[in-house]
Amino acid sequence: MKLEWMGEYRDIVEALIHYCNRYSAAYKAEKMELFGTNFSFAQIQVLEYLLENEDLSQNMSQIAERLGISRSNFTKIVNRLEAKGLVEKQPAGNNRKELQVCVNEKGRKLYSEYSSQILEKHFSFMFDALKEIPTEYRDAISRALKTPFIAQ
Repeated sequence: MKLEWMGEYRDIVEALIHYCNRYSAAYKAEKMELFGTNFSFAQIQVLEYLLENEDLSQNMSQIAERLGISRSNFTKIVNRLEAKGLVEKQPAGNNRKELQVCVNEKGRKLYSEYSSQILEKHFSFMFDALKEIPTEYRDAISRALKTPFIAQ
């Protein structure tokens, strides 16, 4: 059966499905290890966004939204990162209930090494392929990939 509803985008949809399925298979598994600490892609992504948040000053709900995960899942991941000694929780201002999560030196060191390795082993190849896409089309691609799923 030919899937005509995807039209000219079938190859892109198939590539996206392939990538997402391979990524989701490894997303939660703590199969990566650096400096004696095991971690997952989910954990390293949260660490990355927490580091980036030092400049953005978003609250935890906003960071979870940017990641596309629930607030409760975000909290679980932060708790795992804290148990691994990669982040520290501190009160945010005068509200004792609101916490700020800060990446400590161990977390920074782990992320720095991870980012060097993942760039070399994975993303450099992806970025080389993406160079073929003119700059003016990259925003449209990002918007297309951030389109909400119906089943949310």
